[in-house]
Amino acid sequence: MARDDAAPNPFNDKDALLANVALLYYGEGLTQSEIAKRLSVSRPTIVNMLRECRDRGIVEIRVDGEVLAASTLSRQLVSRFGLEDAYVSRCRIGGNEAPGRKESLAQLARVAAMAVLDVVRPGDTVGVAWGETIKAVAEAMPRQPVDDVTVCQMIGSMVSDRVAASEDCAIRIANCLSASCYTLHAPAVLSSSALAESLRTEPTIATQLKRLQHLDVAIYSIGHTQPDTHLIAAGIAAPEQVEQAVSKGACGILCCRYIDIDGNPVLLPPNERVVAVEVEHLRAAKRKLVVIAGEDRLQAARAILNGKLATHLCVDEALAVALLKSQ
Repeated sequence: MARDDAAPNPFNDKDALLANVALLYYGEGLTQSEIAKRLSVSRPTIVNMLRECRDRGIVEIRVDGEVLAASTLSRQLVSRFGLEDAYVSRCRIGGNEAPGRKESLAQLARVAAMAVLDVVRPGDTVGVAWGETIKAVAEAMPRQPVDDVTVCQMIGSMVSDRVAASEDCAIRIANCLSASCYTLHAPAVLSSSALAESLRTEPTIATQLKRLQHLDVAIYSIGHTQPDTHLIAAGIAAPEQVEQAVSKGACGILCCRYIDIDGNPVLLPPNERVVAVEVEHLRAAKRKLVVIAGEDRLQAARAILNGKLATHLCVDEALAVALLKSQ
């Protein structure tokens, strides 16, 4: 396609250099040291340039989601739990030391980003949740437009020390898919149930919540109910409230709502103060991509599977093995 010389050029010499470094590394297969020698710069400089290429979208890396779902572990998960597909991330080969949570979550997010592209279809309405795991998925998403997609924020606005504002996840994924985006213009958790109910009936918010009842795709994770749960860290619930929920059977947290081991809602605070998708509306979504990081989420993952709250599951290798061993 011919370039319009009259149009402003958004790029510069540095961008062109970054693009050339990316081609030498990803296209020609040179090592970072070889590129550094060729360009008379240090290897750390090349490392930083390649990172900037990825961060700015100068180079995008995409792996076919169908291939990621073809492993033996993936097929075993599909067979055991009646899933449409399962995607398993791997950071360790052979007897190498198990990765830490940060490294494991980063690789899982990359795999989940490819799964999103595998699951989302033209014309879909896609719900996106919030949390550390979904934030990592959003940041790992490559730019891959899908025709006529609408993205909806599934939980009201919330900020914590761990995670940026909840609308950020939906907006990032919408931008990568070139989709329209509907954010949920209300706090995730209100100070009283009366105020929450009043907001839920406001016409604009009610319309946004109604969209969440008819999702083609829901993308979410599940939190655990241990003392370091994000629900407590974000100030959404007090420790004693979480303890009470656990005593009543809660073993996982979906969009600030508790569920039990069978995937049923446990209607305890802060449930009545939440402005977010309902558990039953998540269950009703045609395709449900659930991304779960860590073997410590085993009970929460089992609740998702028991409750038929996932059609597509993305987990790390340790959790996949634990799920297959569980009764």
